Amino acid sequence: MERSNADTHVPPDVEIARNTSRRPIEDVAGELGLEDDDLDHRGDGVAKLTWDAINRELDTPADGNLVLVTAMTPTRRGAGKTVTTVGLGQALAQQGESSVVAIREPSQGPVFGIKGGAAGGGYSQVLPMEEINLHFTGDIHAVAAAHNLIAAMVDAERTHGNDLEIEPDSVAWNRTLDVNDRALREVVVGLGGRVNGPPREDTFLITAASELMAVLCLATDIADLKARIGRIVVAYNADGDPITVADLECVGAVTALLKDALRPNLVQTIEGTPAFVHGGPFANIATGTNSVLATHLGVRFGDYLVTEAGFGADLGAEKFVNIVSREGVTPDVAVVVATIDALTKHGEAMLERQQHSQYDGDIDGDTHSPADDQVAAVRTGCANLDHHVDNLRAMGIPVVVAVNRFPDDTDEEVKAVLHHCQLREIPAAVSTVHSDGGDGGLELATHVREAAASDTASLEPSYELSMSIDEKIRAVATQVYGADDVEFTPQARADIESLTEIGLDDVPVCLSKTPESLSDDPDEAGVPFGWELTVRELYPSAGAGFVVALTGDVLTMPGLPADPAATDIEVDDDGTVHGLF
Repeated sequence: MERSNADTHVPPDVEIARNTSRRPIEDVAGELGLEDDDLDHRGDGVAKLTWDAINRELDTPADGNLVLVTAMTPTRRGAGKTVTTVGLGQALAQQGESSVVAIREPSQGPVFGIKGGAAGGGYSQVLPMEEINLHFTGDIHAVAAAHNLIAAMVDAERTHGNDLEIEPDSVAWNRTLDVNDRALREVVVGLGGRVNGPPREDTFLITAASELMAVLCLATDIADLKARIGRIVVAYNADGDPITVADLECVGAVTALLKDALRPNLVQTIEGTPAFVHGGPFANIATGTNSVLATHLGVRFGDYLVTEAGFGADLGAEKFVNIVSREGVTPDVAVVVATIDALTKHGEAMLERQQHSQYDGDIDGDTHSPADDQVAAVRTGCANLDHHVDNLRAMGIPVVVAVNRFPDDTDEEVKAVLHHCQLREIPAAVSTVHSDGGDGGLELATHVREAAASDTASLEPSYELSMSIDEKIRAVATQVYGADDVEFTPQARADIESLTEIGLDDVPVCLSKTPESLSDDPDEAGVPFGWELTVRELYPSAGAGFVVALTGDVLTMPGLPADPAATDIEVDDDGTVHGLF
């Protein structure tokens, strides 16, 4: 088999970033029709938009096309959604389109843990990469400070009389830190005597998992931000009534900490394409995409706004359609990123599980049966890709497949995927944007433009908000995941009853599920069948405006691995950082 030479010549990300001549941020902004007075400069090549500029732009029609980049069920190697998002934005710009990229802000947990940087890579990254991956404009720190202020207000209320009658065991608002620290998952606070407050058990989560991060990414202005903050449930009283941030009388203080973080950050890609890097909510217990405000602005500034949603389409794209799109931003095209690595994993699992009896290398009428086991696995794994494509089409979104090519992918494997997509009439293209920048995404960009020009998008959410909580969950489980039915534990049933009593039965549901499988079992690769989704617990995310349903254990405070990325980082005497990427 002939293997690709792609990426073998690509220098490290940090070397590419440091050797790139950046455009002045004023020139990048000028491409969007902005003046220097519309920018609040935050260092070299970074600016926040002023409220005058934001409000002026929001008063204009949204004429641009929203392109949502998602993926098939990924492996731990990742699918490359961010690099595809950035590269596609660059390719569209090369074709003469006015394009804007919008991605999430990296959390310091992954930066110092396993993943390293999270701003794209190779010749499809956003700049300044080092600053973006460290403190950037301080948005994440602002969320952490605001979150912990609420936590302190809860404990102060209990210390000084507890007029709100907060039940000690009912406190639902924990503390946060933007560092992977497993020792803080379960803690006891208030030790050391009465002056330190009543002792109680507490927990920490990483800042990206804070409900305030989800609130920040769904709010469209300060008034909306204040309203959402006020609705956040922090605890309950003896009667089971919710205690909110508004009850703590600190909405103004929390908003003061977040008002600047709400404004999107403008930067640029390697090729100078305008990019918003803003917000960073969890992709499991929250929406997993950049801010709605940045997206609203992007579809007004450009002909195309390219953004991404976390994990595979069963999680990220589903949440975008059923939660984010209800905020007025609907996709015109979806790009599903596929990798040979993921196709192989799912294909091998299906071949083993079904003993070649159902697919046997023959999918959707394709009778070619290659002798090579690797290609057979890739072809069989296309069933997982099909599942995501069919879901998105059922949601009314035209779909394009991007085969994100890695250096060890063979020509035969890639051709098998393209041939399969051709048989299914799915527009597909190989993407080499990591090694080739926008040039490596030109064919993909052409397919995206054609799909957008077809004007066939007609969004169909998975459920109506008027449906009951359990009906909405069942709709996602059966229509999107492919489950036969849903089993609710007694705790989940009780939670649904409580949420209904407090009036949270008419909001979207945010299902937390493993990203490693379409099912709730991470070991079930491919396309599992004959299974039931188990929902074990639900809780309100009232400020964000949805209910979270947990289908398994959710680790909201990761721990550092045995060999953390932090051990590779050094700083020269002149301040130059090494080993960050």
